Amino acid sequence: MASELAKHWGLDPEIAHLNHGSFGACPRVVLEELHGLQRELERDLGSFLNRTGAARLAEARCGLGAFLNAGPDDLAFVPNVTFAINSVLRSFPLEAGDELLVCNHEYNASRNVLDFVAERAGCRVVVVDLPFPIDGPEVVVERFRAAITDRTRLALIDHVTSSTGLVMPLAELIACFRERGVAVVVDGAHAPGMIDVDLAALDADYYGANCHKWICSPKGAGFLYVRRELQHQVRPAVISHGANAGLEGNARFRAEFEWMGTRDITPWLCVPKAIDTMASFVAGGWLEVKARNHALVVAGRRAICERLGLATSCPEEMLGSLATIHLPASDNFGESASATTLGLDPLQEQLFHEHRIEVPVLRCPSSGRRMVRVSAQLYNDLPQYERLGVALAELL
Repeated sequence: MASELAKHWGLDPEIAHLNHGSFGACPRVVLEELHGLQRELERDLGSFLNRTGAARLAEARCGLGAFLNAGPDDLAFVPNVTFAINSVLRSFPLEAGDELLVCNHEYNASRNVLDFVAERAGCRVVVVDLPFPIDGPEVVVERFRAAITDRTRLALIDHVTSSTGLVMPLAELIACFRERGVAVVVDGAHAPGMIDVDLAALDADYYGANCHKWICSPKGAGFLYVRRELQHQVRPAVISHGANAGLEGNARFRAEFEWMGTRDITPWLCVPKAIDTMASFVAGGWLEVKARNHALVVAGRRAICERLGLATSCPEEMLGSLATIHLPASDNFGESASATTLGLDPLQEQLFHEHRIEVPVLRCPSSGRRMVRVSAQLYNDLPQYERLGVALAELL
């Protein structure tokens, strides 16, 4: 079935693409929609952007809102989650001495934003040390709860950690922080399309995510959700025309984020098409997409671990469509081996150039050991993970 589904993407069939998590992959039919909209835009830019753009964006937000169970007026399209996190953190009112919580698994780009605003405001970043391997989600809640003090103002939490692929117990964490009056900023980069995301039920203060990863929209499509009563505080990372439009609250929130100078809005307009397209690939729609990908990454992780004689690093309940595996130390690839000029681990490059396997090789945030992170999408099948296991056994 995977080989049939793979035809919906234009991926090189000679490569085992096990790195969907980094950049996503857009199906052909969605790309056709994108290119058609771009041609329409370039035929009459004035009409497309000035006369119909706002209505088209509103319609696209409705489609995304239905998928996320969120009011469309509480969503703003952004280029990616890094832009969303920048906008929230750089708008958040901080005072010297405030404490900002984050864990050691946080994505580097988002952590850099947190460090930037903390230094500027004279705040302290408190890093919660989460082990990896990890026994279960209760460890996450216990460690974050223990780190909260009377000075804690804000917590930056991943919904799914990028480096380790852990699905965080987000509902429990939000409840824990709300009890103590701590604002919660969620980096949901990997969650929509990988796991169930119900923004109304989660009720996070701020939630940013990408659509180009697991929803499989074109690149340049992400979103920011902000609770209605907080929207007046949040300004986009780029200030433009909406700043002096005379609007307030929710109206200003949408106007400022939707018009930040001339840009190609067509990736945002394709988000509903991507949602519908992915649901159409299998009989069970999105429920089957997510269930299939989860089952495949569990089976793929098992195959690799068995081939290398390794233990798994977290329970299956903490996996979505990503899984990270600790690798054994190797004389061929010492733990201190330096990355290439592109920042890629030499093992990652050898897997690609010698075995035609695209998979990220990362460093464990708690131990510093080398890890491999595999993704599962509809175009993947179990033999690709078995192929990776054989290659790793040969190289390490």
